[in-house]
Amino acid sequence: MNPNPTALVIDDEPQIRKLLRLVLEQHHFRAIEAADGRSGLAEVATRRPDVVLLDLGLPDMDGLAVLERLREWTRVPVLILSVRDGSEDKVAALDCGADDYVTKPFDSAELLARLRAMLRRAPLGANAARFQAGHLKIDFEARSVSVNDREVRLTATEFALLKVLAVNAGKVVTHKHLLREVWGPNAEEQSQYLRVYMMHLRKKLEIPDTAHRLLRTESGIGYRLVVPPSDS
Repeated sequence: MNPNPTALVIDDEPQIRKLLRLVLEQHHFRAIEAADGRSGLAEVATRRPDVVLLDLGLPDMDGLAVLERLREWTRVPVLILSVRDGSEDKVAALDCGADDYVTKPFDSAELLARLRAMLRRAPLGANAARFQAGHLKIDFEARSVSVNDREVRLTATEFALLKVLAVNAGKVVTHKHLLREVWGPNAEEQSQYLRVYMMHLRKKLEIPDTAHRLLRTESGIGYRLVVPPSDS
């Protein structure tokens, strides 16, 4: 688990955001804030937090709508933090893709324990340390990439694209999924972004005149990072 994970707090109450920031930062989290649903969605797309704390009673859109939008394009762990304590609210949030649900007022120690548990359960994309496929090695925490043990410099966008492919290594990742993960939910029709950046990745990561190609195009569908049999 990342020793200093980033937590995004989406809540319209300044006092709650301040309290959560204090609690989180005292326990080695990096805290960022959003006061409404739309800015929260934008923060997830641009800042890529490790975990999200989401209030349901937001001024511009219901928290469940925010959660549904998030689950269209990311599996970032989401903890609902709300005054709504009815079982129907909890079931609805969990059915929409929430990872946990805590009611206000909350106990700080319990909240932190639940966050740590969520991060431990999170999939590879949220908190993995390293990845290797053939001549390619990735250190997610250091944001470093090497080919045949020689460091390769990637831009932030190139690294984000490679990370999504590595998290889903061996699987076809659709154009739409890649665009949502790397450029945000409003970019899913901008397929020219993918063509350009995949070309950049191939130039930096593939080794000429070798039988194995890491990055495979699945025509009309998406892309796949191929893991050699010896790495399986």
